[in-house]
Amino acid sequence: MRSDESTRPIWRFHRISPGVVACLMAILFASRGASAAGELFDMDVIRDPKTLDVEVLQEWHVVQGLVATRQKLVTINVGDMWPGQEYRVPVRMVVPADRKAKGFHLTGGRTPTRLRQDAKPNSLERELLQGGVGLVFTVVQEPGTYGQREMAQAAEKRFAESLNPRYKVQYWAWPATLMRAITTAYAETERFQKGKVAATGGSKNGASPSMAILHDERMTAVHATVSPIWDSPLRLCDRAAWNELESQPGRRGGFSGGHFGPNFNRRALATGHTWKDLQTFTRNISDDVFISRNLKQLRHRGVEMLFHPGTHDMVAFDMAWGGAHHSDIPIYLGANTGHGKRGHPRLERDQQNRAAFLLRHFFPDRVSGPLLGPPTVEHALVDGALEVTVRFPADSNEESGRIWWMFDRAPDGSPQYLSELIPEDNFVEMHHDPRRGLWVAEIELDSKADRIDFFSNHRKTVRYAGKSYATYLSCPYTRVKIGTRVKIGE
Repeated sequence: MRSDESTRPIWRFHRISPGVVACLMAILFASRGASAAGELFDMDVIRDPKTLDVEVLQEWHVVQGLVATRQKLVTINVGDMWPGQEYRVPVRMVVPADRKAKGFHLTGGRTPTRLRQDAKPNSLERELLQGGVGLVFTVVQEPGTYGQREMAQAAEKRFAESLNPRYKVQYWAWPATLMRAITTAYAETERFQKGKVAATGGSKNGASPSMAILHDERMTAVHATVSPIWDSPLRLCDRAAWNELESQPGRRGGFSGGHFGPNFNRRALATGHTWKDLQTFTRNISDDVFISRNLKQLRHRGVEMLFHPGTHDMVAFDMAWGGAHHSDIPIYLGANTGHGKRGHPRLERDQQNRAAFLLRHFFPDRVSGPLLGPPTVEHALVDGALEVTVRFPADSNEESGRIWWMFDRAPDGSPQYLSELIPEDNFVEMHHDPRRGLWVAEIELDSKADRIDFFSNHRKTVRYAGKSYATYLSCPYTRVKIGTRVKIGE
């Protein structure tokens, strides 16, 4: 373990010439098998603290505050993206001042500059610390934001030429960062004992733990916002889906239509790859990437999950497909939310899902009850209206229902899909039918519309340590073809 030097940078990368990289590339990945098929991560190495090459920047020290803590800052070696290109990240660990932490909350949503400062736990983090749960912070960010633009560009070039996932930070470096941070914390045996590990975050910090948790059984829960969940046709480079997307007017961004992050189709095709190559790559790696392809093993492990994909997000751009094929994945759909979106005027502004999710995960016996589980939804066309019914499992104790809708929404991932919002008047409060045990709403249909998209949101309040937390869950996002079958007045 290396000692602290105040002038030593948090980030350190080594370079070798592109010519040497080209010569070694085939040998390296033939031996490592860096592909999809469960070989993207060498989990023996990921879990081995002897390979961390820890540099101590701040040794364990007491930090006073509303809750006193002990904190330590280090940098670690995540691994080599390619021979000679070491990928290092800082990790700050926070535990209660008077005892070991049992498990911890993990996030990559920090910057190197912010991590240099002692952490000041917020109200939720203080609740976790008081309950004996630690905090682990690291950095999952675009390398260009911390001065490594050349490395990031070189990685993208290598990936486009080879379609080797080891070269792309989304597929390897970011998930590996979180898993290596777990190894770092658990190597501190005088400060941490094994327990639950829950990861949360948005965008890249939602996608990365959603991927890491598929590979690392030390992780027990994930709460992710505006990030991918499922393997829709666009993500798998289905030509019919892409033809429809590319036929749509407007300028499409680099994320919409991407497999797991920014789409790389054009760059890969420009280097000589074919659509068949893209389809083979996405098909082979998707088991290593998507929550939707791993539900059985995640539930067997007892992993807890909650997702906030947004209804108008450039990364989670396939709500209708996901709702139709994965209705049992728990999601909350904030109306008109997504990257850069402010939300509908009637958005559930009191929503406290993340706090309630973490408290329930770590302290299940201290929270007043479970969060809501996914409901079922049915619909029927009746006299020019759509009747929607939503049913939760018995004794769920949901408190409210509100339904939202859009007519003739543009195809997934298209510019209009992202820009055309749910109109301000397109919502209604649902009423509860106690006899049938379900929530009911009627939506008056537009006689000129061919389709309607809808979803409903439902509240449940839970309590922890005398405080109330408003939680919300949605029914599956649903698209209904109506067309000429709607005859007003019949």
